Amino acid sequence: MSYAAAAASGPKQTPEEAAAPQPPEVVSSESASTASLVDVDTPSVRTVPSDFMEHDVKTETQAARQELEDEAERARAEAHLAKKKGAGKARKADNILTKWFGDLSDGASTALIVSNLTAVIGLSTYLGYKAWGLYEHGRLGWKNIGVGASILAGVGLIEAVFGGYLQKGKKKQS
Repeated sequence: MSYAAAAASGPKQTPEEAAAPQPPEVVSSESASTASLVDVDTPSVRTVPSDFMEHDVKTETQAARQELEDEAERARAEAHLAKKKGAGKARKADNILTKWFGDLSDGASTALIVSNLTAVIGLSTYLGYKAWGLYEHGRLGWKNIGVGASILAGVGLIEAVFGGYLQKGKKKQS
């Protein structure tokens, strides 16, 4: 027997019982007042004039704001001056390294390149050998791999920096 057949065989409802209940009525005892609403057409609404920043200081808050803005402008000027001085020192150090590498003879620069290449290959071989030993003993972990990769990244970074100076120096020489 289906649900519909079971429901149809039961007692019948009156129309009042079958109807949905009426929603409760809200009886308002207050009248709708528009006195608290702001009318935008009245002169009570104020706007800030466009020349506000040029007006004289009238309150302590305005004076404090202007003082903070002046201090911030001075700090920006000092930071800009310090940045220029720092850039000059960095450029001077860059020129010194470029000149030193440029003054190397062809034989000395070739020997430097070969020794750097040999050192990198030797370090890589040593780290690989140590990693293989750790792997065979079952002690190779992510920490060991991270340390080895960090060492190789550091050496590669140093090589890239000094290799760039060597290349710049040789370009200026020729």
